[in-house]
Amino acid sequence: MNPKITEVAAYPVKVTHREAYLGARQGTAPGTPAADTGEAGGGGASGSAGATGNSGNSGNSGNTEDTAYFLRPPWRSLYSARFETLLVRITCDDGTVGWGEALAPVAPEVPAAIVERLLAPVLIGQDPTRIRPLWDRLSGLMRERGHLVGHQADALAAVDIALWDLTGRITGRPVAELIGGAFRDTVPVYVSGLPRPTDAERAELARDWAARGATLVKLHLGHGVEEDLATVDAVAASGLKVAVDAHWVYDVSRAVRLARGLAERGALFLEAPLAPEDVEGHRELVRRAELPVAVGESLRNRYEFAHWLGRRALGIAQPDVARTGITELLSVAELAAAHHVPVAPHHSTGLGVALAAGVHVSAALGNLAFFEYQPTTCEVAGAILREPLPGGPEGFPVPTGPGLGVDVDLDAVLALAG
Repeated sequence: MNPKITEVAAYPVKVTHREAYLGARQGTAPGTPAADTGEAGGGGASGSAGATGNSGNSGNSGNTEDTAYFLRPPWRSLYSARFETLLVRITCDDGTVGWGEALAPVAPEVPAAIVERLLAPVLIGQDPTRIRPLWDRLSGLMRERGHLVGHQADALAAVDIALWDLTGRITGRPVAELIGGAFRDTVPVYVSGLPRPTDAERAELARDWAARGATLVKLHLGHGVEEDLATVDAVAASGLKVAVDAHWVYDVSRAVRLARGLAERGALFLEAPLAPEDVEGHRELVRRAELPVAVGESLRNRYEFAHWLGRRALGIAQPDVARTGITELLSVAELAAAHHVPVAPHHSTGLGVALAAGVHVSAALGNLAFFEYQPTTCEVAGAILREPLPGGPEGFPVPTGPGLGVDVDLDAVLALAG
């Protein structure tokens, strides 16, 4: 008889690092966690990580840093100078523990409350190896009320990952094996971001990455068509093949111009240039562009992806396992395969648990293009692990241990969760 779930705990975590994800607040001193880096994305510099944060039950601590989020024009999303995430720990009556993680770059207390108040009561007493029936039950709790997406989906993603980790530990098998087997022992990646303020400095960093074995790099741009193409030209001189994430700042006409210029330069893909809801605009762009258009980090489930795929509004699907969970990402990947669309799983601020989940699921996808390697995030990711997850610009080896194959340090998590 399989063990039964006895406890579900949620830990909102906030990690301070010397270099912030995707740049930071403008007007702060260089070298601080909130320093403006110009072009956004992960860096390559090492540094120590510390942390502050709240537990899911503590409410607002009164620390102004906890709410010091900021906008970073031309992008419209809210950012934190720290690495924020939600970790979920599920414990069984035999002592077996599984860990999950949700992509929660701001206010991880919100999905934590959903885990604790809505999902945990349903999970107690259940067999954790019945993952798909549990996903079906949990996803239906608030579906009629319109909550199959957003924070509800993020919370479910963390729980789902923890269930897969638990099942792997119970059976002694790695997640990649549980979900059908790995197509590859090492997951191919692209480097995401060159955090330097000028094109000359970005080009220098690109040469450094090329020397370390990188072949692909994604630039986080959106500063104007001509400016973006000038940056691509500077970076491409390193020999790296370049992709561009435009963070939905363009309209269709300018996105078409950018796509044309990128195609002429042999670019890899153009990511999310239009508003996240603009399916028809992206469809027109896909029709007129001569390189793949990548979309998906804002989408949470197969139903959303089905609409985009059915309208031929994307050329590369980019689900994020810490927003979909493993179960739903597999469904999305099968749907994409049925439309002959490759999958390039997104990864941004997720720490070691989300990273390991992304590597396992990427390894098991027959239609994988590549996985996103965030250097700065990877530096921070090990803050919650007893041993860091190996990997770098040449790829991520698939962990071979049971479950996700990573050993989470509970004491470190408790310290980071305040």
